[in-house]
Amino acid sequence: MIGLEVEHIEDKAKALSPFSIARVISAEQHPNADRLRVCMVIPATAAHRCRWSAARRTRAAGLISVFSRPALSIPGKNITLGVGTIRGVESRGMLCSAAELEISEDHDGIMELPADAPDRAPYAQWAGLGDPVLEINLTPNRQDCTGVHGIAAIFPAADMGKFKDPGIKQIKANSPAP
Repeated sequence: MIGLEVEHIEDKAKALSPFSIARVISAEQHPNADRLRVCMVIPATAAHRCRWSAARRTRAAGLISVFSRPALSIPGKNITLGVGTIRGVESRGMLCSAAELEISEDHDGIMELPADAPDRAPYAQWAGLGDPVLEINLTPNRQDCTGVHGIAAIFPAADMGKFKDPGIKQIKANSPAP
């Protein structure tokens, strides 16, 4: 309708809406595995308390991360999480890495959120992922949209947002040249 081809729309808030913020309240050695920790977390509901983790960051209580309960689809792994048992310990959820949520390429263990992240809050809302990202392709008749400024100006014309024009910042010369 505005003369630009929308190639892809990425809505992280919609994709990550079921994931919540969880606090690890205890992390103990798995009784039957050297590289696993049994973590108790405060997640979205009290029914999802026990899980295991091989991540290095879950060595101690107090870690705040992103939690996935059973039946959720993990986007970066293309799997649906279920209740699982590894070496005799049941898990009813998972602490996620940024790569598993497809928000970065960081595969270095689970995400570590700041200490002020609120328990049980929806992660996507807390992280400010509410704005969809549009990937557009420029058509030959829209030379005015070859830059970000032109694209930003055309969307409000189609009643899709507000244009915020910061204007051109004046720079004072510090040399004798005009």
